[in-house]
Amino acid sequence: MNDLGPVAWPPAPIKTERLVLREPESRDRAAFIELYASSEVHTYLGGPRPRDKLEREMPEVPGRRPGSFVVAVEGAMIGQFLLRRVTEHICPTAVGKVDLGYLFLPRAWGFGYAAEACAAALDWLEGVLPGEPVVPATQIANVRSMRLVAKLGFTEAVRFRAWGADQWLGLRTPVTPSD
Repeated sequence: MNDLGPVAWPPAPIKTERLVLREPESRDRAAFIELYASSEVHTYLGGPRPRDKLEREMPEVPGRRPGSFVVAVEGAMIGQFLLRRVTEHICPTAVGKVDLGYLFLPRAWGFGYAAEACAAALDWLEGVLPGEPVVPATQIANVRSMRLVAKLGFTEAVRFRAWGADQWLGLRTPVTPSD
């Protein structure tokens, strides 16, 4: 099933000045395990997954599904970017909108990679699904993520409680050309 509807998947890689957003490949498996097992990455996401279990259960090509991009620098995965439809369990008021999600390895934090990757993916999404509402959700306590969504132009749409913590859901009004 393709959460992004009529969008052909996978798309051609999305390139920025420093990054490539591409479909996951088998060479990314170790980085996916590191990403999902990181206690730093999962501080606001319910905690890390056990590394030994990830080693056993992770498919040869992890994260291969519509809306999932690897974020790479010089060919090496530094994070994952996700675009998927919001479901009832995330936030009932946002069902059907496109959720913007991202995870980056701690060694990639502080270089502006997340902002660069998110901006590129949002531009790509606007090109393939013009005017599509996009809603990032983040735990209010996640100061870094809150700064990023503000930088990307999202404003608060609703606050809600989920997974034992206060959450923030943002919305960005699509840019429309002026006459």
